[in-house]
Amino acid sequence: MDAKIFIAGSGGIGQAAGLILSESNEVNAEIYLGDISQGAIDSAIKFVSEGCGHLSKLHGVLMPMSDTNEALEEALAACDVILDCLPGSQAPRMARLAIKHGCHYANLTEYVAETNEIMEIAKDAETGFILQTGLAPGFINVLANQLFQDFQATHGVDKVDHISMKVGALSAHAQAPHFYAFTWSPIGVATEYMKDAIVVKDYKTQSIPALSGNETIIIDNITYEDNFTSGGAADLPEAFEGKVRDLDYKTLRYPGHYGWVKKTIEGISGDDKINVLEKTMLDQIPSVEEDVVIVYSSVKGKDSNGVLRMMEKSYTVDPSKVGDKMLRAIQSTTAGPLCEAAYMLLKGGLKGVVLQSQIPAKEFLNGPFVKGIYGGY
Repeated sequence: MDAKIFIAGSGGIGQAAGLILSESNEVNAEIYLGDISQGAIDSAIKFVSEGCGHLSKLHGVLMPMSDTNEALEEALAACDVILDCLPGSQAPRMARLAIKHGCHYANLTEYVAETNEIMEIAKDAETGFILQTGLAPGFINVLANQLFQDFQATHGVDKVDHISMKVGALSAHAQAPHFYAFTWSPIGVATEYMKDAIVVKDYKTQSIPALSGNETIIIDNITYEDNFTSGGAADLPEAFEGKVRDLDYKTLRYPGHYGWVKKTIEGISGDDKINVLEKTMLDQIPSVEEDVVIVYSSVKGKDSNGVLRMMEKSYTVDPSKVGDKMLRAIQSTTAGPLCEAAYMLLKGGLKGVVLQSQIPAKEFLNGPFVKGIYGGY
């Protein structure tokens, strides 16, 4: 299919999405790369054009920091879909522009207030708005939904005991005392550690403190620790309330990391703990190039005969080559689902707001962009 696609935000994820779409055999894409920085636009165009194995139509659009301008308006008037890779605070702005120009829209943000605002903006839209469709939130939620459906069909039950979602964007190696390294933007990590997590407990949705459930898990013979963090559950707590006794999202880390975080937080006084924690992490934790993404989900409950059962699915994603460029694992695992969302929107049939629990799960998991990164379901 032919499509004109606007990518708002020309950083690492925007670049990866541009390259994945340009290399695709499913979409003949003309791509508009937008950013507030001309340098970022030039870098993104260079990255995609050098990485793509064939000639691709690329345009740069210098965007204002707020509101709109003539260049942005002209580009959106020509486009079919907006892929929003901007900071979450910008999401309502871009959603309004999508409505104005009759574009489909997909974003990555885990921000709750902004997501609720977009739900109101796009509730009667004739185009589709797929929200929170990256890695976590995003892929992990669709995976959990599919596992839940399979568990119901296989074991003949309506309700289950526990739905678990876990994701770790990790360095290939980790050293004491923090047992962690930044593999991507550090912005937001401290927020995830400090803001409440949304879970289902005893069939009811509720908020619990982040970092209040440290446990050990072995995935594919490697030991990790996990803990509650904010944002990754998307709309699944509300969607599965009453159907699952307990549901939660946890972030995977190497053993020892959460102990370091807890000790660090205990040493912070005052009200500005998020910014102090972020600064401490930036001062003490290095950024590295080699990364790996671990994804795990499980559904546990009793079958129709009262036997306790569990279904599990895990993925380990390393850096991968797309065209002539190597993408970090976090780039491909985030950009791949975003591109899949664009593909689903362009095929038609989706209108208004589409949350993670509402995405056709098996079609998404086995779609060309997701399957190319994760290997399918």
